[in-house]
Parts: sequence; C-alpha cells; structure tokens
Amino acid sequence: MQTFLGVFSRKNIPRLLLVIVTGILIGTWLYFTPPGLLGKADAVGYAVCHRIPDRSFWIGERQTPVCARCSGTFLGALLSIVYLSRAGRRRAGLPTWKMSVPLGIAVVAFGIDGLNSYAHLFPILPGIYEPQNALRLLTGTGLGIGIGAVLVPVFNQTVWQDFDPRPALGAWKDLLKLVGFALAIDLAVYSQNPLLLYPLAILSSLGVIVILSMVYCLVWLLITKRENIYTDFRQAWAPLIAGLATTILQIGLMDAARFILTGSWGGFTF
Repeated sequence: MQTFLGVFSRKNIPRLLLVIVTGILIGTWLYFTPPGLLGKADAVGYAVCHRIPDRSFWIGERQTPVCARCSGTFLGALLSIVYLSRAGRRRAGLPTWKMSVPLGIAVVAFGIDGLNSYAHLFPILPGIYEPQNALRLLTGTGLGIGIGAVLVPVFNQTVWQDFDPRPALGAWKDLLKLVGFALAIDLAVYSQNPLLLYPLAILSSLGVIVILSMVYCLVWLLITKRENIYTDFRQAWAPLIAGLATTILQIGLMDAARFILTGSWGGFTF
C-alpha cells in the first residue's frame, strides 16, 4: 500500500503527468492518422518530407513513407546512431578533422544534388544534370551518416555523467564499416524488392522519431539544467519520454497543418 501511494507522492507527480500526457499524445496521433503500420509510417513522413511520387521509391503500388533522399538520410542516420551507440560505448568526442573531411564532402554533395533537383521542379531554372533517385538516395545517406556522427557524441556528452571523451567516430575502420553497411542498405532500397523495402520503409520513419526524440531530450535537459547526471537509461527515462512526447507533438501539428492545407495524405504534385 505504501509503495502504491508512493507513486502519487509530490515528487513523482510531474513524472506521472509526463507519462499520461505522452500517452494521450501518442493515442491521439494514432487515432487520427491513416490505418496500418505503413499508414503510421506515412504520417511520420508526411510531417517532414514532400513525398513527391516521382522522387520516391515504391513498394509495389504503394509509395514509401519518405522520398528517396529522405530515405537515405533517415536510414543513414539511424544506422550511424545504432552503430556508434552500441552497448558500453559512450564516446562523446566529435569526429576528428580527418573524419570531418569525408563527412563534409558528403554534406556538400547533398547540397549540390538537392539544389539541382529543386531546380528541375521549375523549367525556367537551369539544372546541372538530370536528377536520379539513386543519387538522391546516396547523397541523403551520406548526410545521414554525418548527422549520426554528430548527434551521438553531443547526446553522450550532455546526458551521461561518465561519458568517454574520445571521438565517437575517430577511426577509419568505423567509417568504412558504416559506409559498407549503408551501401548495402541503399542497394536493398534501390532494388524496390517488397521483402526488403517494406521493413526499411518502416525504419526510415523510425529514424525520424529517433533523431527528433534525441534532439528534444537534449533540449529538455538544457531547459531543466539536468545535464550530466545520469548513469544509465533507466535513470534517464524522464527526459527521453519528454523528448518522445515533444516529437509526437511536432509531427502531429505538422500533419494537421499540412492536411488542413492540402486535404490529402498524399505527396506534393507539380
């Protein structure tokens, strides 16, 4: 009885409210978004991606939740986050300058290909070359790897009390492994084999949620001035849940705004 009442102590009320609000946000979002697992993934992509049909891959007759470029970006970032956050590794140093060179080249390639693709939406604008989904996928993946290489150490140096100051991505072998895994994923996406593309489509939307949740977790830690006090995920569950709640709120508001403006869950057409 005392244990049960302890849950409702003054100290635990904010955490209890956090869980309740998060549950309400998730439940509301699930209720109003399209049915099915792919439908929910579409709703995530709908909040962050143009979802232009010609610039997306297809699972049979169904468009993937995000476009080719965003598929590469979010899958690459998710891969990088998982790889650099593997068990027992809390390295919090940013990439070394040697690692920053290829990552910087990837960012430049992303920008060039993105601007070129954007120019081809308007006949009056000159394009450098004919855009291709393969290039969108590859340049997006390069940017995604860079996002993970920066986000993971920033997360570690903000959340953990006992972080490792060494660079999270400091060895060429790690970068080569990441690139190898990423290329294998890109080949699977580009094949448009439903057996491969279906789970990767779900993971691309999961990547959106993971990235935003990590960022908002850091924001809440800075707002509440509770940086570097946690030693494991069980202690850090409250800011992580707060990050997830904020992510769902953002996605839900962007979904609502776009649906009100367009009246459809489909992608933009030109």
